[in-house]
Amino acid sequence: MNAPMIYIVGLGPGDPSSLPPQAFALLSSGVPVFLRTGRHPTLSREPLAAVLAHVSVTAFDDEYERNATFDATYDAIVRRVLAAQAEHETIVYAVPGHPLVGESTVARLLSAAKEKNVPVTVIPAPSFVDACLLAIGEAVTGDLCVLDALTLRPDPPGAAAEAPSVPPVLRGGGPLLLYQVHSRAVASDTKLALMRAGYPDDFSVFLVRGAGVPGEESVTPTPLYALDRTDAHDHLTSVWVPPLPPEMRRPYFDSLVEVMARLRAPQGCPWDREQTHLSLRQYVIEEAYEVVEAIDGGDPDKLCEELGDLLLQVVFHAQLAAEEGMFTIDDVAAAIVEKLVRRHPHVFGELKVIDANEVLSNWQAIKASEKGNQDRTSILDGIPPSLPALMRALEVSKRAVKVGFEWAKTGDVLDKVEEELNELRAEVTANAPKERLADELGDLLFTLVNVGRRIGVDPEEALRAQLRKFDRRFRYIEAQAAAKGKRVDQLTLDAMERFWQDAKTQESENKQ
Repeated sequence: MNAPMIYIVGLGPGDPSSLPPQAFALLSSGVPVFLRTGRHPTLSREPLAAVLAHVSVTAFDDEYERNATFDATYDAIVRRVLAAQAEHETIVYAVPGHPLVGESTVARLLSAAKEKNVPVTVIPAPSFVDACLLAIGEAVTGDLCVLDALTLRPDPPGAAAEAPSVPPVLRGGGPLLLYQVHSRAVASDTKLALMRAGYPDDFSVFLVRGAGVPGEESVTPTPLYALDRTDAHDHLTSVWVPPLPPEMRRPYFDSLVEVMARLRAPQGCPWDREQTHLSLRQYVIEEAYEVVEAIDGGDPDKLCEELGDLLLQVVFHAQLAAEEGMFTIDDVAAAIVEKLVRRHPHVFGELKVIDANEVLSNWQAIKASEKGNQDRTSILDGIPPSLPALMRALEVSKRAVKVGFEWAKTGDVLDKVEEELNELRAEVTANAPKERLADELGDLLFTLVNVGRRIGVDPEEALRAQLRKFDRRFRYIEAQAAAKGKRVDQLTLDAMERFWQDAKTQESENKQ
């Protein structure tokens, strides 16, 4: 034992009798012992307590008080362990449970020691997982997940505080053992994370305290909502979450993928099985517009529903592609994640930007360099021909402007509007063929799109707003006709105009 070495020794869950002979021998060998924490039952119980009384023992509990975060604490402990090894050559670093289960300092120490060519030997011991499962006394079937409860803390500043993320592992509904539930605050974060994952408020979970510690072990059932309504949390507390019955599990994204696959299966839905990418094309467009309508309506429940309908189209097309061996929904998700990260170097990299305009400029430059975009020969390449005409016209206009194809001032564009209007009027007066009328009308519309771009008004949205306004006012005319016992087509034009003006007046008063 004279060769330089860091012996990482597990102390087991809390009972010295469960300590392996090799671990006990190292701890009593006279080699300096360093402890991640001195607050562990094994250390204060015989026969280990008597042995350690004659050994140089240093505990790192002071680092928990000195540092603001666990990351900083763990890094500081690793530095001290390496410094101790450099001083003493051979040391013992002892941690609760099994060194390779739930021990962040060990994971960091192994990496740092490898970089410094410091030899390490791990001496195992029973883990807290073993002790908790024995305390629970149930056979575990299915995929057991062991999770650090500290990872369930709300997202950091800058994240969407109103909608913290839910770890995907919680959504599966399988058996969970959550450790490091050492305070009411951590218990509260754990409770809320489980509830966000779909666990019912009254679902029965179990507080497991002192697992494997003689005389201290307890398993207390509690409804999920009361998990943080007790002071019985400390460094020996874990939470056992039994499997959630399938009928109680909340559907999530993978559930949608599974349902879609079932619909396309041989015994699935005949209609869904007949669909192709081409036959579904119209629904993608329809559902996208229904999302827009829900946004304009300001109804969050409707928006949620319509986003689901649109998401179904994405999953449907991905399922078709998967059946053809082309790509899967995971490929779709991976591609967009990679694209977002690649095109946001100011967020995921070291690039510094001043404002949104610089972000957009970088985005376009990165996009132009990507595979599939490098062979474009025109600045107009890449504008989808299937876009609604006004939207496409605006994008064409924006692209042309980037290379200087632009009017000097907005007044010049308005003059162009008058010129195109006069040309259209002349063709109408001359009773020109429809093709020439359509050509002049197209010129006028495209010039109006440029007016909108110059004054900062999206022509698509402007026309949509106008249509909503027309819809309201015309329905008012219909309602007034019905109040007089008439159909709208039985009103005179003068009567329609009066009702139209009434509708405008009411709208103006409502705005005031």
